[in-house]
Amino acid sequence: MAALAAVAKKLWSRRRLLVLLVTPLALLPVVFTLPLKEGRCLFVILLMAVYWCTEALPLSVTALLPITLFPLLGILQSSVVCPQYFLDTNFLFLSGLIMATAIEEWNLHRRIALKILMIVGVQPAWLILGMMVTTSFMSMWLSNTASTTMMLPIAIAILKNLFDQKETQKDLNWESEENAAAAQAKGLQTVPTEMQCLASTEDKDCREEAEAPLDLPAGSTKEEERRRNIWKGFLISIPYSASIGGTATVTGTAPNLILLGGLKSFFPECDVVNFGSWFIFAFPLMVLFLLVGWLWIAFLYAGMTLRGWRKKKSEIRAGAEDRARAVIQQEFQNLGPMKFAEQAVFILFCMFAILLFFRDPKFIPGWASLFPAGFTSDAVTGMAVVTVLFFFPSQRPSLKWWFDLKAPNTETEPLLTWKKAQDTIPWSIILLLGGGFAMAKGCEQSGLSTWISDQLHPLENVPPMLAVLIITSVIIFFTEFASNTATIIIFLPVLAELAVRLRVHPLYLMIPATVGCSYAFMLPVSTPPNSIAFASGHLLVKDMMRAGFLMNLMGVLLLNVAINTWAQTIFQLGTFPDWAHDHLANVTVLPTPSVANGTLGTL
Repeated sequence: MAALAAVAKKLWSRRRLLVLLVTPLALLPVVFTLPLKEGRCLFVILLMAVYWCTEALPLSVTALLPITLFPLLGILQSSVVCPQYFLDTNFLFLSGLIMATAIEEWNLHRRIALKILMIVGVQPAWLILGMMVTTSFMSMWLSNTASTTMMLPIAIAILKNLFDQKETQKDLNWESEENAAAAQAKGLQTVPTEMQCLASTEDKDCREEAEAPLDLPAGSTKEEERRRNIWKGFLISIPYSASIGGTATVTGTAPNLILLGGLKSFFPECDVVNFGSWFIFAFPLMVLFLLVGWLWIAFLYAGMTLRGWRKKKSEIRAGAEDRARAVIQQEFQNLGPMKFAEQAVFILFCMFAILLFFRDPKFIPGWASLFPAGFTSDAVTGMAVVTVLFFFPSQRPSLKWWFDLKAPNTETEPLLTWKKAQDTIPWSIILLLGGGFAMAKGCEQSGLSTWISDQLHPLENVPPMLAVLIITSVIIFFTEFASNTATIIIFLPVLAELAVRLRVHPLYLMIPATVGCSYAFMLPVSTPPNSIAFASGHLLVKDMMRAGFLMNLMGVLLLNVAINTWAQTIFQLGTFPDWAHDHLANVTVLPTPSVANGTLGTL
């Protein structure tokens, strides 16, 4: 038994290598059972799906496999595959990342976050709401991981002052070796650096409170349980709201952009989805989900009940809330007055959002109508605005400098340097998007989409509303165990063909699937924000599962409500569009091979 255990441990330590080598062999039958091109394309897609789900290779490295495998297997020419990695959708995403880098560079995001927290108040339930609203707003423009990383230290600093400093100092073990190792193994950014900075400034200001701990009765288990629950509520609300907030904008999370690129690949004539139309659909859904999620988390962890609203606060809780309010105000004051660079970045950020929204909002003519059709896109808008960041001065220009001969002739720093952008932008995500677009192109050109369409023929009698319910349920629970980006890349081609088979608007199936990929709340491994919050050491897996299971169910319900109500008007989902008719005609025209596999004939 000991020998078997030792062998099992060795195999487990080499599991990634085993998956890397065994998977191609296990998938070989696919090549010989399907028609030639379709079989080879499906082989590559399944291979990438397994590598993505198991992380046998880094996600971005797996995304590069089509560059090698598609030409070598005769699926696509190299000149067709490589441009998929730099479509205009990728540049729209890049512009969002550059804008987010500038916002973080000048601490504008922190100023906005603290201001919102000052407005909502410091009662635990309201603070959780403030955390969720702030995190979701940040996640609309920054990455989900960056938003979580920024907000967790602020939450910790507030919690340390809501409760006894001595107790929290004992419990707050952010840098435990296991948690740090787990975070590093996932390639995640860790929080302690900024949190330590917050704690150090806070300890100097709050030393008197630390020396006078709260006078709680011995054995006050009820109060201790309340404190633990509030800790959990704060920590769990931040990653949840980051995932929800990222769905509100096209640039907020990778699956949204993959939908945009996938539509251009499968349905080139489709111009329904852009920044403006997506925002009109997704923002109300985000607000609704945030509200429902807040009520659930506040009820579960912050003790929010109708009786609690009427109950008078004790002096101890009132004093703790006063200290928390003081911390928020002190941190806001430490930022000082708004600098010229912050003001400039804020104005450019507003221009970025407004110009993207009003380029072609569908409900009114956008400014894109001033130019020839097809010449402008969201990528053009985004890159035009962020380019200004690289030459606009970070210091207020002065006319006196031109007339002062003794003034130093030093070059003014721009709002953002290319070195800073180069070091900060997660380039691997852009490659991951490109891999998804290359996969979609391979499905289309190889005829695999036609083959999938033929296999989906028995589903033609499924009611569309039932199909959406099943799809959202399957994807939301599937993405608990797989990357949301990998999930949508795998499912999107299938859903496009299923929609054509059912003769329903393709967006009716594709939009719920895309948004559902971001609704992963049950497990620490589901999303990087979940992992970061779990690494704090204050959450157990059962805590996330208890809160996350109902969040998943609410996500399914709200998505189905949204797609069957206001989305119908925004995207005209009640019709089968002409551009989908064209795709159906192309699929029908393509000949179906009579031989099961050309490779068998040659053998």
